[in-house]
Amino acid sequence: MHFNTALLALPAALLISVVTAVPSPPPYAPRHLFSPPTSPSRSGWRRLSDKLIDSVFQYKYHSDKQASTSRLLHPDRQAPPHIFARHGSDVVLRFNVSTAEEVQSLAEAADTLILDVWEYAHDWVDIRLSKDIVAPLLGLLPASLQHAHTPLLRERELAQAIYDTYPAPREQTDRDAQSASTPASPYFGSSLRSHDGEQNIFFADYQPLSVIDPWMRLIASLFTTHVRKVTIGISAQGRDIVGLRVGVHPTNNNEPPPRRKTVLITGGSHAREWISTATVNYIAYSLITSYGKTKPITSMLEAFDFVFVPSLNPDGYAYTWSTDRLWRKNRQTTNFRLCRGIDIDRSFGFAWDGFSTTAGNPCSESFAGEESFAAIESKALADWARNETERNNVEFVAFLDLHSYSQEILYPYSYSCDAEPPGLENMQEVGFGLEKAIRQAGGQRYEVLPACEGNVASTPTTTTSSSAAAGGKRPPRFWPRMEASGGSALDWFYHEMKVRYAYQIKLRDRGAYGFLLPKENIVPTGREILDAVVYLGGFLGEVYGADTEEEEKGLGRGGEDEQDGDESEWVKLVGQDGVEEVEFGPGDVQWDLRRRRR
Repeated sequence: MHFNTALLALPAALLISVVTAVPSPPPYAPRHLFSPPTSPSRSGWRRLSDKLIDSVFQYKYHSDKQASTSRLLHPDRQAPPHIFARHGSDVVLRFNVSTAEEVQSLAEAADTLILDVWEYAHDWVDIRLSKDIVAPLLGLLPASLQHAHTPLLRERELAQAIYDTYPAPREQTDRDAQSASTPASPYFGSSLRSHDGEQNIFFADYQPLSVIDPWMRLIASLFTTHVRKVTIGISAQGRDIVGLRVGVHPTNNNEPPPRRKTVLITGGSHAREWISTATVNYIAYSLITSYGKTKPITSMLEAFDFVFVPSLNPDGYAYTWSTDRLWRKNRQTTNFRLCRGIDIDRSFGFAWDGFSTTAGNPCSESFAGEESFAAIESKALADWARNETERNNVEFVAFLDLHSYSQEILYPYSYSCDAEPPGLENMQEVGFGLEKAIRQAGGQRYEVLPACEGNVASTPTTTTSSSAAAGGKRPPRFWPRMEASGGSALDWFYHEMKVRYAYQIKLRDRGAYGFLLPKENIVPTGREILDAVVYLGGFLGEVYGADTEEEEKGLGRGGEDEQDGDESEWVKLVGQDGVEEVEFGPGDVQWDLRRRRR
């Protein structure tokens, strides 16, 4: 068989042991306030200037810190050797904000000190910085913020969390696999054959581009009836931006095919958000391998195309594997050669505001470029989408842009809370449907709100005596933004491409690990977002008259709607010693699809 040859060409990195998926870690336990050093050996300004120089030039790697890595950490991962030297003294602090003045002062201080703002919500802001800069930062903040911060990840915890996101070395995984394997399978543990079909070697770890690319080629070669590998464009450093188009096209040659309704799902715009890339791959794999076995999935792929782009920022993603795990932007050169990169998700042409916010600061993590579509990757995606609609008879009906973290489902607009998008009620309805599907899948709660509220702090919606008498609520009061909010892919696809259902989904968690979500969360996160995608498919089927569900019941693990789930349908891997049956299929993925009530 032709797919046996393809499987033999699979990189060795895929032949790794299975790691049992576990639930998401509990919320981080409360901790004492972070206390910066009170008696530095150097002046505060000298230490601050040194850190700023280090952050720009990125070449200060002390040998004594490198030597301490093996003592303080467990360097058994395929991680760059200088991670501890780069991030060993960094911490992540959560600041609790309650006034507009606090938000503005924190934003100005972060911009002045070129700090890495990780995430922000209504009443908190997470910032990564060197512990040596904590004291200078506090000196720039009002008294109310002097003690309104809590450490989420201390320096050793942050460095360890970085190491833990990388896979173990090949030699170690081979030993682990053989110690747990059955005689018939030297590479795969017996747990792969358990009733929990969600176990799959590809999703046991985060995967680099060198594994993702051949994996996508393999998937396309195995499932030729409904999968094609596509190239969206070329990155700033010349890498292909690749994706998978999944769907069953009409075969009537006597007349042109109807306009193909398409759902676009992207991840990895921000390089360090590895869980978004893994989740896009998980959803793609689950839908692909369920075609012909599960009625709703089969009907959905016959009615709609799905295009999956797991890494819109391949240069930045590769850089997080080779050099800096916490890199965010692309790797494009700027007008200041010491500071590379443009924020892809702030570079799109609709409501671009980079000129008034970050155009003069290429070192900013949210640098939007000198003009709209300055980021090569954002322009490539926009050009591809336009070409699809104008020349390839495609109509984009939904767009999901996966990010991390904070567990939010955001809908347009991002650039402003003053503009109300058309079709708001429908978008809200679908947003809450996505949240319910996620919650039923794994118990995780996601907040549904407009993207503008997700990008700024605000007072909550409150009811006053006067508004209550009028039967309404006082709208929230929005405070200064922590970073630029225009030029987002979410707003561009909704406004320019007229995509009726566009969402940005920020995945797990709520700050316990942030961008360093442990690999044990890959499958649970993928499963809950998969359920949301299946719900979305059912909704779209009703809107566009496509019947994507034949019975009004869920598709839970082992349910009656599943077909042909025996081991005879699974792919066979060819090993060195002959043909071995290995469960490389989708398993009984937990779906929970509910018919939308009109």
